[in-house]
Amino acid sequence: MAGPTGRGSSLGAALNDLLREQVSPRHRLSTYSAKQWHAQLSQLTGTRRGCEALDSAGLDVRPDTLFKWLSDPEYNVRRSYRDVIHTAYENVAIVPAEPLPDTVKRGQFEISGLVKTGDDERERGTRRAAPLRIDASRGDWTEIEALWLAGDLRDNDFEDLFVDEIIVADIGEGTDGWEFGGDSYAVELR
Repeated sequence: MAGPTGRGSSLGAALNDLLREQVSPRHRLSTYSAKQWHAQLSQLTGTRRGCEALDSAGLDVRPDTLFKWLSDPEYNVRRSYRDVIHTAYENVAIVPAEPLPDTVKRGQFEISGLVKTGDDERERGTRRAAPLRIDASRGDWTEIEALWLAGDLRDNDFEDLFVDEIIVADIGEGTDGWEFGGDSYAVELR
């Protein structure tokens, strides 16, 4: 049974594409674009989630003070309060990434594209050469998942870590390491 497929110009791009099919990455909600403290506070106080974020960030003012702030955008609010409002706003605006599911961390990956190890360089996933098959359950996903959750998993980093932590853990170093210098890759998860 075929599973999700990621496609990209590099192996890392194809892997990132595949992850985005499976789980939501860290992202910013498009409705949270206010720059000034007053606009941020107005938006936050308009939702229960926003009010909870203000409480969590440590905004501790009386209701009449909050009312004065909301009714006058020119009100002189202390810098420390503006910082708390901004922190709460960012906490609501940024949606954390979903953790990588076991189906990814324990899956079977099939990589199609140009693969080189030592003198062996061939286009995998064709009639002449099967895809490169990797058992991801043997690898260590710790660093990949940490970067994913932080929203910092770049294509090049993903490719390097996938080779070092997943491919090498499953099938070894290869003849002289693994290289993925092709122009297009497909990664299927089974």
